[in-house]
Amino acid sequence: MNKPIKILISLTLFVFFVTSFACAQIKPVYTPYVNTFIGTAPLNDPKILGYALPKGWRSWAGLTFPGSSLPNAMVQLSPMTAYGSGAGYQYEDSVIYGFTHTNKGHWNLCNIPILPVSDPRELRVQNPQGSKFGSKFSHKNESSAPGFYQVYLDDYQVNVRLTSTLRCGYHQYQFKNNTNRQILFDLGKANSRVSTWRIEQAGPNAVQGFQGGENVYFYATINTKINKLEKTDEGQRSGYAMLYLTDGGTAPVEIKIGLSFVSEKNAKENLEKEIGDKNFDAIRNEATQKWEQLLSNIKVKGGTEKQKRMLYSCLYRSFLWPALRSDVNGEFTDAKRNVVKTGFRYYTEPSLWDTYRNKDVLLGLISPDVTLDVIKSLKDVGDKTGFIPTFFHGDHGASSIAGAYLRGIDQFDIEGTYKILLRNANVEGGARPYVSEYIKKGYISDPDIAKPEVETKAKAGVSKTLEYSYDDYSVAQIAKKLGDTANYRILMARSKNYKNMFDPSTRFMRGRLENGDWIKNFNPQYPYYEYMYREANAWQVSFFAPHDMPGLIQLYGGAKGFESKLDSLFTLPWNPNYIARNVETMIGQYCQGNQPDHEAPFAYIFINKPAKSQKMIDYILNNLYGIGDEGLELSGMDDAGEMSSWYVFSALGLYPFSATDPKYIVTAPLFDEVKWTTSNGKTLTISKPGKGRGVTTIKVNGKVNDGYFVSHDLFKNGGVINIATK
Repeated sequence: MNKPIKILISLTLFVFFVTSFACAQIKPVYTPYVNTFIGTAPLNDPKILGYALPKGWRSWAGLTFPGSSLPNAMVQLSPMTAYGSGAGYQYEDSVIYGFTHTNKGHWNLCNIPILPVSDPRELRVQNPQGSKFGSKFSHKNESSAPGFYQVYLDDYQVNVRLTSTLRCGYHQYQFKNNTNRQILFDLGKANSRVSTWRIEQAGPNAVQGFQGGENVYFYATINTKINKLEKTDEGQRSGYAMLYLTDGGTAPVEIKIGLSFVSEKNAKENLEKEIGDKNFDAIRNEATQKWEQLLSNIKVKGGTEKQKRMLYSCLYRSFLWPALRSDVNGEFTDAKRNVVKTGFRYYTEPSLWDTYRNKDVLLGLISPDVTLDVIKSLKDVGDKTGFIPTFFHGDHGASSIAGAYLRGIDQFDIEGTYKILLRNANVEGGARPYVSEYIKKGYISDPDIAKPEVETKAKAGVSKTLEYSYDDYSVAQIAKKLGDTANYRILMARSKNYKNMFDPSTRFMRGRLENGDWIKNFNPQYPYYEYMYREANAWQVSFFAPHDMPGLIQLYGGAKGFESKLDSLFTLPWNPNYIARNVETMIGQYCQGNQPDHEAPFAYIFINKPAKSQKMIDYILNNLYGIGDEGLELSGMDDAGEMSSWYVFSALGLYPFSATDPKYIVTAPLFDEVKWTTSNGKTLTISKPGKGRGVTTIKVNGKVNDGYFVSHDLFKNGGVINIATK
C-alpha cells in the first residue's frame, strides 16, 4: 500500500473516531428524564390547595416555563401565552402570542417577543392580552427538552423550533406558505413594564434595537433578505414592528438573535462569538451536551420512573437562575447604571428569600464557579450601593455567602464582603428595614389592628425578627472564621432574638407592640402577607430557628412539648375560608406551597424521632410533586428553583437544614444508590439497600455516624454513606 493511500485511510479513520466520539458525547442519557412542562399546569384541587379557588383565580403553583435555556444563562427562549402571568406560559392556554427571550417565573422579564406570521391578518380569536397577532396551537404538536422547544402554529401554519446559547436565541421557522412571510417584533410588550422601544434595519438581513424597562438590547440576523421593516407606534406599549421577508425559497427561515444589557454592539458580538455560522442542530447539540454534563453529576439506581423523572426535572429547574448579565467581552451594566468590566461574570441577584434555604447550596455543590461569581456580583452591588442586596424579605445574602465561604468557595474578597454584610446588619436604610428597632429592643414590633385582613400592611415583625436572628448567626460564622471575636459575640447574642417573639402562653411566635405587650388580636391560623408574618401564619413560622434547634425545643418545654406542637402543625385542619394566594398546598397547618416552613418536616429528627420526619418527607415527595393526570402540576411556585431543590436534596437523602452550616441532615433517599460526582471530581456514594423507609443506622466510610448529620467534607474528599433502614 502506497503512502498517500495510507494517509487517506488514517485520516478517514481519524475523522470516523472523532465523529463517533462527538456523537457519544451528546447521546442523551439524563436529559430524556427532564420534562420542562412540569410546573406549567395549574393546581386546582381544593383538597391539595386547602381551599377552593375563588372565581377567576389561577393558583400560584409552578409558574415555570417550558422553553430553551442553558444553565444560569442570559437567554431563556420560551413561548408566551399570557402576558402578566407568572412565567408567560400557561398549559391550559390555546394561543401563543410570541416567543420571548428572558424568564424567571416571577411575573417579570419575558423580553423581546418575536412571532412568525404567514400573512397580515390580525388575531382571529378572542384576545384578552391586547395583542393583535397570535396563533392557536395544540399540545399534540408541541415538544421540548433541555435547550430545545418546538411547536406548530395552527393559524399561521408554521413549525417553530427554538434553541439557545448563553446569550443568544436561535429560531427556526418552517412556513407551509412560502410567500408573504413576516416576522413580528412585538416590542411594546413584556411581563415587565415597557418604557420605550426602538428597532432599525442593520443591513439587508439584520435588525437591531432596544426594549426599555429591563433595558435589553438585541441584534438579530435572518437568513432571508428583509423586504421591508414597518413600525407601528414606535416606542409605545401599543406598538410593534413587522419584518416583511422576500418571497422565494422553501428552506426554513432562521433568526439568530444576540442579547445584551449593555449595547447593540455587544449584542452583535455575543451573537458572532456564540453562534456565528453554526447551524441549528449544532447549537441544539451543544445545549444538550451542556445539560448532560450537569445532570450527570448525580447518577441513581433504583426508584420508579416517575421518581427519576422528577429528580432530573427538578435538578434541571434548579439551575436556571440566577441569570448571566455580562457579555462575552466581560462588560455589564452595574448597580449605578455604568458600563464596567471587572474580570468576572456578572449575574443577577439570586432569589434569596426563596433560594438561600437549599438552591444556593446546590448551585455551590455542582457549579462552584458560578456561585463564586454570584458572590462577586453581590459584592459589586454592595460596593456601589453600600449594601449587599437582598430579595423580598430578610437579609439572606448573609446565609448564602457564609454557607459558600464555609464550604470552601473562598476565592473572593471575604474581608470586603464581610464589611458590607456587617453594614447590612447594623445600618438603617439598607437591606434590613427596622434594624434599629431590632438592635435596640431585640425584636420588631407591629401595631395592634382591630380587624386585620390578609392584605393588611405592617412590618411583618415576627418574620423579620426570626429571619434577622438567623442572618446574624450567618454573619457571626464569618466573623468567627476571620477572628473578629467582638462582632462574633455581638451577633451570636443577637441570633437568640428569635426567642423574644415566643409567647409561652400560646406557644407560638407572636407579634408584639412597641411597648413589648403581645398583640391581642391574635389568630395563629390566619395567614398574612405583611402583618406580623410574611406570607404565613403563626403555625408556619413557629418552628424556624435552624441555627438553634435545641434552644427552640426548650421554648416548648423540651422534646415532649415540641413533639406535641409539631404533631399539631401537620394535623390541625386548615380553614378553607382562610385564603392567601401563595399560602397553599396544606398538610394540616403546614404549607408546602411556600417557603417559610420548609424546614419543619425535618424537625422531628432533633428530638430523635426520624421516622416521623421520614413519613412526612415521603408524603411530600410522592404526592406533592408531579400532580394531576399528566403529572405537570406542582404544589407551589418553583420560586427560581427553591421548590425543585427541596425535592432534589430530599430525594437524595441529604438536606442542608441550616444552609449556612457546612453539614447535611441524612434521611432515606428514594433511590437504592446515589453517586454524586463532586465539583473536584471525587465521588460521594449514598447507599440504601432494602425497601425500608425508617433510618436505623448511618455509617460514613464504614464507621457508625454519631447523630443524623454528615459533614461537607464528604463533598471535598469523597466517601460512602451507608443507610440502614427498617
